[in-house]
Amino acid sequence: MAVAGAAARVLVAHDASHRPVAVVGRDPRASGEMLEAAVVAGLASAGADIRLVGVLPTPAVAFLTASYGADLGVVLSASHNPMPDNGVKLFGGGGHKLPDDIETEIEAAVARGPGTRPTGALIGRLRAADDAVERYGAHLLGAQPTRLDGLHVVVDCANGAAWWVAPEIYRGAGAQVTTIAAEPDGLNINDGVGSTHLEGLVEAVRRTGADLGIAHDGDADRCLAVDASGTVVDGDQLLAICAVAMRDAGTLKDNTVVATVMSNLGFHHAMRAAGIAVLTTAVGDRYVLEALRAKDLSLGGEQSGHIVFTAAATTGDGLLTALHVMARMATTGASLADLAGVVQRLPQTLINVRVANRDAIASSPAVADAVDAAEAELGDTGRVLLRPSGTEQLVRVMVEASTQDHADAVADRLAKVVSGA
Repeated sequence: MAVAGAAARVLVAHDASHRPVAVVGRDPRASGEMLEAAVVAGLASAGADIRLVGVLPTPAVAFLTASYGADLGVVLSASHNPMPDNGVKLFGGGGHKLPDDIETEIEAAVARGPGTRPTGALIGRLRAADDAVERYGAHLLGAQPTRLDGLHVVVDCANGAAWWVAPEIYRGAGAQVTTIAAEPDGLNINDGVGSTHLEGLVEAVRRTGADLGIAHDGDADRCLAVDASGTVVDGDQLLAICAVAMRDAGTLKDNTVVATVMSNLGFHHAMRAAGIAVLTTAVGDRYVLEALRAKDLSLGGEQSGHIVFTAAATTGDGLLTALHVMARMATTGASLADLAGVVQRLPQTLINVRVANRDAIASSPAVADAVDAAEAELGDTGRVLLRPSGTEQLVRVMVEASTQDHADAVADRLAKVVSGA
């Protein structure tokens, strides 16, 4: 309630003549019910009108914030996290993530407290946005490159925010749809299902003989896929499929795609072979978004399946990603396995090393020497990445090499050096 009220007050401060409007949506987890009520109370008590869209994906709320001309969007979701977790995500006008200076202002406003609140006719009013699903669906189908007739897709909805809207939109695009994990009860979101638990999707695709499977996370801002044989297709491969498709269509601005430092080296090799440049950012969708906006580019994403198409979205949209991938299948007649084969993923090992001070590792001579030696050993056949965790006293040691054994061996040696530094 305090965060929502502070966000509304900051917006009023930037335009005192304007009565702010906020869009509020959530995923189906049980705690979202009470948090939604608290957010609505905070916004209304600060004088903001609210359009309540109910259970919808995060990218839908971002789109609707722009579509309704709202000043603020609020999503209550913990994405792929387990049910007991929840969080508050804010979008500014146009459905964009808030810049750092506005976030800082909101934090300061929370600390100051509400001050004098509006009364009488100046308090905010709440109404349901009854056309929210129709607006979002029409938007996605309008951005859909081609019909999907003849494709059979299994959709794992993670018992989350996309449980109804994703299957309906894919059917609207012409696909035959089989659903799993599409019965949310407030408690089962991400519970052994969704993009972090692909076993059920693999089994369903094999059992039904579908052409592919799509797995969303709890708030559907990302997706992963499996091909007809049940082989997992990760975010690097999905991003590569979309980049090549957009290159062929002439819609890939500057023939450049944005990816993070965690993208597999095989992705970089594939893009180089396709004549596509890769702009690399730090890990996190906000850095991908910042690079896309700063360079006026059209496509970027993460290995997790969080992919952004700037012509149609202001944030990652798992449904939009799935539509683009299936459209490429329909247009080319190629299987997902064939399309994903453009990326020959290098074996990768990731070890989380607990340390006393994650920031001190970067200045350790012993660690620097070990990394130099590993990079010399791998040459052009692999790479090394050491990355401090953003939330824990951990350093993530990632190694890619031509074989899994080689990657395991190099990562194990580096982890031992990091743990002793």
